[in-house]
Amino acid sequence: MKSHYKTSVGEKIYVVVVYLLIILLCLSIILPFLNIFALSFNAGKDAERGGIYFWPRLWSLQNYKEVLVSSNILTAFGISLFRTVVGTVASVFLTAMAAYALKSKTLPGVRFFTLLIFFTMLFSGGIIPYYMLLKSLHLTNTIWVYVIPALYSAWNLIIMRTFFQQIHVSLEESARMDGYNDFSIFMRIIMPLSKPVIAVIALFNAVGHWNDWFTGAFYVRSGDLRPLSTLLQEMLTRAEAMRSKLESAAGMNQYDALDKMQVTGDSMKMATIMIVVAPIIIIYPFIQKYFAQGVMIGSIKE
Repeated sequence: MKSHYKTSVGEKIYVVVVYLLIILLCLSIILPFLNIFALSFNAGKDAERGGIYFWPRLWSLQNYKEVLVSSNILTAFGISLFRTVVGTVASVFLTAMAAYALKSKTLPGVRFFTLLIFFTMLFSGGIIPYYMLLKSLHLTNTIWVYVIPALYSAWNLIIMRTFFQQIHVSLEESARMDGYNDFSIFMRIIMPLSKPVIAVIALFNAVGHWNDWFTGAFYVRSGDLRPLSTLLQEMLTRAEAMRSKLESAAGMNQYDALDKMQVTGDSMKMATIMIVVAPIIIIYPFIQKYFAQGVMIGSIKE
């Protein structure tokens, strides 16, 4: 049966405008990434001439060699991998357990605890009290400073609780009639039905752990405990300092300084960005379908 509905001129204009905005948004993300990719694979000295946009003019792997040649790079990669995997798994599981408890209307004081958790999203104690707390807990200069303080996030907790509230209560009631306790219901019913929100929270946690350089720079003194992001940040700082030192040498201008260097601070920076974002880019396609479902949490009410 043919539909007699005709698209109006206004609706056509609306669709065109929406598509144009989406295309512009995609280009604003893709084009800078292509520029970073091109500069990371281009010879550093050649890149200083400019004119490189979306494809390398003079291919070179020297930028990546300079970044990866560090003796501590494998150790730092292992630290980042450990904190990302352990921190993400532990955070998702513990956050899910807390969210399952908070979504219960029969829990004594549930509104008070929810308000208390929400309060932490609005106010913070500051860097110095936070450092003193970590030190009193003997977490500074240990690998657990990356994992334990990041186990819970008030925002992630609220997102999970909202998703759990959308799971029909009749499923839990049926399970209780079959003899299931709270933990069995959580593991066998709630968690399998919550793959979208678990994927979203896991992605948020993993990206946060992998990209975090601040914790390693301020709360860890041992070089063997520095994560990849912190180590690469220090390498960039040293490269910029070396370049400034060469440029300030007597009788040496900028171009003479560049001739002394195989890479530049900017070219190393682009290679560093590619190394840091590559794992996330590789993993994201495998959880994309769950992430697309998870971002719609709370948008539909029954």
